[in-house]
Amino acid sequence: MDFLRPSTLEEALAAKSAHPDAVPIMGGTDVMVELNFDKHRPGALIDLTRVPELAAWGPEGDGVRLGAGVPYTRIIAELGERAPALAQASRSVASPQIRNRGTVGGNLGGASPAGESHPVLLATDAVIELASVRGTRRVPAREFYLGLRRTARQDDELITAVLLPRPAGPQHFSKIGTRNAMVIAVANFSLALDAGTRTVGTGLGSVAPTPVRAEEAEEFLAGEFDWDGGAVLDEAVVRRFGELVSSVARPIDDQRGSADYRRHAVGVMARRALSWSVTDYRKSLQDPRGDARCA
Repeated sequence: MDFLRPSTLEEALAAKSAHPDAVPIMGGTDVMVELNFDKHRPGALIDLTRVPELAAWGPEGDGVRLGAGVPYTRIIAELGERAPALAQASRSVASPQIRNRGTVGGNLGGASPAGESHPVLLATDAVIELASVRGTRRVPAREFYLGLRRTARQDDELITAVLLPRPAGPQHFSKIGTRNAMVIAVANFSLALDAGTRTVGTGLGSVAPTPVRAEEAEEFLAGEFDWDGGAVLDEAVVRRFGELVSSVARPIDDQRGSADYRRHAVGVMARRALSWSVTDYRKSLQDPRGDARCA
């Protein structure tokens, strides 16, 4: 196995172009497990830890450009206000040691349907930046997931960044697992409200072959939500929202949970996230700054 260690993004893209089958590695929290258990033996590894652009984040427009190699620990510490749901999801990742190494870019590269960041990226309408020697392109997260562990990334491309829109309303993330830490999600869910456009975003994980949205639930809630006053929603509305979220789940039975449990759980998480969001939204209307974000 060849080990390639570029020190610039240009060198990294050239290495990926020359070795399309090479596996990029930064945190290594997934890749090294596969290597250690001999589940995957690529012809080459591309170590990206010395590429500075991948480990940085900064403002872009009204939002944030998050380098694909920024670890979860930094997202928690530095992006709680700018990307609240992603910070919540990052807190739920494994152990402190894993959070120090793991990255959103690695989550996207592995494309596990149970990955914590995927529901948030769907709900917030984030954009994935892909680069190769041919150029750079940006793919909406809602078009990125193509099938089980298949994405829009081409073989010669690297995931270089995620573009996160500025929060324009409450954002929440929930995860259910067999214990609090070091666990793969049985189901996870994210909800984002946009007070500016009066739209709703959702993301479901570990309940289908790919991370998915509940588009009918989004449209239903957008029409029922009290965007002007943040009034408490009727129980029938909350229940219907949960049902519509559950209806898009296509889960399986496995050692972590049954399909029926996953379908039920994601509906419960949707109702709870909606309750939290209504509370946050009402508080934001009382804030003289008019800031509808949820940290």
